[in-house]
Amino acid sequence: MMPRAPSRSNTRSPLARLLRAPAIQATLIQCVAFLPTLALTYTLATLRLPLNLFGVALLQGVLAALITWRMELASWWRPIQLLFPLALLGASALHLPPQWFLLAFLLLLGLYWSTFRTQVPYYPSNPAVWDAVRQLLPQGKQQGEPQGEPLRLIDIGSGLGGLTLYLARQRPDCVCTGIELAPLPWLYSYLRARLSGSGAHFIRGDYEALEFCHFDMVFAYLSPAAMEALWNKACAEMRPGSMLISYEFQIAARKADKTILTTAGRPPLYVWYF
Repeated sequence: MMPRAPSRSNTRSPLARLLRAPAIQATLIQCVAFLPTLALTYTLATLRLPLNLFGVALLQGVLAALITWRMELASWWRPIQLLFPLALLGASALHLPPQWFLLAFLLLLGLYWSTFRTQVPYYPSNPAVWDAVRQLLPQGKQQGEPQGEPLRLIDIGSGLGGLTLYLARQRPDCVCTGIELAPLPWLYSYLRARLSGSGAHFIRGDYEALEFCHFDMVFAYLSPAAMEALWNKACAEMRPGSMLISYEFQIAARKADKTILTTAGRPPLYVWYF
């Protein structure tokens, strides 16, 4: 398969990609909304219609929500923008020690890391999904048959490592790897593998830096925002005979070659063969 040219989203500068992150745009909108909020608050005060802190926070939220709507960010950002100033006001009213806020920030940073940029939060899969993935793998070599190269499997965004550890346990003839960007989930999965004696490998990093040509199976449980870039990367790098598996989220560019319902009432598993 001939590699495709990199998409325009991948050729932007790091600063441009950062500024396109919805969370960064939402933060900038709050900063922009502060200026008209200040002007309107001052104008109302001169007209002897002063606002209390709740009124100022509400005005800031309304203006930020309106700007968010005009900029056509996802609809669920509007209530977030509306309520964010009120939430800050409420948090300040609790008079909690500053160390608590720092601790909460560090904990959330360790859990979610750059979710604001990747738009891929932590989504845990379940054992039924793990077993369905196992059944998609080619059968291992029987005893006495010549052994070739082992299958190389990777879970991109491996979270707490459940799928990778399961596959390493069920298919010790495969090289099972998980890659996770957030430090705390990666550390937890790494320690689980070491303490249990598992053959699973865990890497802390961004899957975008990997070359998919080194793997026979790529499993993803990401988010709708990441699927187009994932597909472009898979088309450019995955070799013939490999497969891409996505739980819950489809790829608009091509219908899945196989759709598997692992559990009634739960999202399906989508499979693409290369």
